[in-house]
Amino acid sequence: MMLSDEELARYARQIVLKEIGGAGQVRLKAATVAVVGAGGIGSPVIQYLAAAGVGRLVVIDDDAVDLSNLQRQVLFSTESIGLLKTNEAVERVGRLNPLVDLDAHAVRVGAENANDLLAAADVVVDGCDNFATRLAVADAALALRVPLVSAAVGQFEGQLAVYRGWEADKPCYRCFVGDVPDRGDASCAEQGVLGPVTGMLGSLAALEAIRAIVPFGDDPAGKLLLADLLGWRFRTLTLPKDPGCRVCAPAKAGA
Repeated sequence: MMLSDEELARYARQIVLKEIGGAGQVRLKAATVAVVGAGGIGSPVIQYLAAAGVGRLVVIDDDAVDLSNLQRQVLFSTESIGLLKTNEAVERVGRLNPLVDLDAHAVRVGAENANDLLAAADVVVDGCDNFATRLAVADAALALRVPLVSAAVGQFEGQLAVYRGWEADKPCYRCFVGDVPDRGDASCAEQGVLGPVTGMLGSLAALEAIRAIVPFGDDPAGKLLLADLLGWRFRTLTLPKDPGCRVCAPAKAGA
C-alpha cells in the first residue's frame, strides 16, 4: 500500500513525526476502527480519526440527533436534528476527508450482534452511554482479541482506559468493573455534563486508537486515566488483572 501525493500533503504534519512517519501513515490507511456511539465522545473520535487518515471507520449508533445533543456532540448541527447520527456521520466524514471509508450501522450493540459488528476492526473505541452496551462491546473485543479504548464522562469528570485482556499481564474491562449484570446508569439528562469534557475525553480516545495502530510512547494498557476538571486534577491508576475473572482468565491460558 502506497501513499498518494494528496495523502502525503494532507497528513504531512503527522508524517513528519518520527513516531509516525510514512510507514505509520500507511498502517493508519490500512486500519479499521469501530466507534461505538456517535455522541459526545464519539463525535471528536470520528472527526480526529478521519482527519488522521484511518482508512475505514465503522460507526455504530441507533439514535437520531436531538436538539439537546448539540451542546456537546459537535459532529452535528441544527440541520441534523431528527436525522440518524450514523447517516450524518457519513456525510460529515465525506466532507472532512473523502479518502476515508465510513460504514454506518444504525443499530444498538448487544451480546447477540457485537461480535459480527466488531469483527473487522483493528481497534474498538467505546463511547456509548449505557452499561449493558459497554459490557457487550468489551466482551466482544476480548473474544476477538481487538484492543478496546473505553472512555466515559459525567458532569466535570472523565475516565479513559485501554484494554487487551487476552494478554497474560493485562486486565479486561470486567477486571475493572467486576462480573456484574447490567446496572442502572445516570444519564447526561439526569446528571448533566459539560461539553468540553466530552470533547477532551473523545480526543484522548482518538489518540489512543491511533497509538494502538501505530505504537508510540508508553503503553497505556493496564492503566486508568481519571480527569477531574472541577479540581484540575489528572490521575493515572494501575488496573490489576483479576486472576478470577471469568472472561479473561480463560483467555490467559490460551494466549
